Amino acid sequence: EKDKYKTWMPKFLVVKKDKDQRKSSDNVERNIFKSRRAMQKKARRWKKKFFRETFMYDKEINVINTATAKRSVSSKRRVDLPVTAGEQLDIIDVTEGNAVICCNSEGRYGYVLVEHLNFR
Repeated sequence: EKDKYKTWMPKFLVVKKDKDQRKSSDNVERNIFKSRRAMQKKARRWKKKFFRETFMYDKEINVINTATAKRSVSSKRRVDLPVTAGEQLDIIDVTEGNAVICCNSEGRYGYVLVEHLNFR
């Protein structure tokens, strides 16, 4: 009959007997960095998938050259990449027109006109 009137406690509030066997703070800190790295990897994968869908790009994503933006340019369309003066860009592919597909340091992809870029 004692158990019948026992107060209910959620599992996370119940004290565990093995409290002395906690992980050290170093292990916990490492786990935080591992999860952050995993999240960044997942974000990169998502950006590549988004890039492939948006640009209908089925080739291998390789950096063929690097360039620096001559001046800041805002994007007029969703597929254009906004750039700031002096920003380093990775060239992914050359299109038929006067634009190239670039990737910035944040991992964003888009078209940039060749006239705005300075090649080394």
